[in-house]
Amino acid sequence: MLVLENLTCGYNGTAILNNISFTVRANEKLFIIGPNGCGKTTLLRAIAGLIPFSGQICIDHVPTTRLNKRDLARKVALMSQISTVYFSYTVYETVMQGRYAHIGGFLKRERRVDRDIVLSCLEETGLLALRDRNIKELSGGQLQRVFLARTFAQEPQIILLDEPTNHLDFRHQLDLMHHINRWVKKPGRAVIGVMHDMNLALSFSDRLIILRNGGLFAQGCSDSLDLDLINHTFDTDIRGHMVQSLKKWARQSA
Repeated sequence: MLVLENLTCGYNGTAILNNISFTVRANEKLFIIGPNGCGKTTLLRAIAGLIPFSGQICIDHVPTTRLNKRDLARKVALMSQISTVYFSYTVYETVMQGRYAHIGGFLKRERRVDRDIVLSCLEETGLLALRDRNIKELSGGQLQRVFLARTFAQEPQIILLDEPTNHLDFRHQLDLMHHINRWVKKPGRAVIGVMHDMNLALSFSDRLIILRNGGLFAQGCSDSLDLDLINHTFDTDIRGHMVQSLKKWARQSA
């Protein structure tokens, strides 16, 4: 569904990532992990067409460089962590922004099909009752669900998640990831996520990619990837820390 071949990208003429190659299959959840500054967000921005790159990115065998911004937005949606809200839009108006690639821009009038899709996305994310609420009045968990509904309304084939659970409490982290799980099961969809929380990355991914020092350090199924590689990547005993945490939970339930 998605193929990267020898991707090199960065900023202001300085490469952050070099010769990255991997594939993503339909209905797959691929999560990217690695230390700060290794290029995780840079990789997502290249896939989303937000920064230039060399090499090739193909979606369904079509190079993304052949797609204009509107066509690429119909295939790929980038969802980031909560950012500052600058405009007093309603929940409905915010989610409708996800339809602009299909409507044809901010100045075009929404159609009935767009309204139906937005209402469906609001219902799917449990926001229908809040459709007329100003987004500045929402909690962090509610606001992130609004951004998720906007991403769904875009009707992409691929959702890129850039640390979307940051600043969310544990319950809302799980809620958001369960929404993503349901979305990706429908035909012709895939998810590529960047996560700092190793528990979430291991629990919700089908496959992991590890970036380190500007390159692809390792990749494999999340159930079988050598956890010592993760320890080596972060230069700390993450595996041991998790085991100790689980022992505390086990003692509490005994």
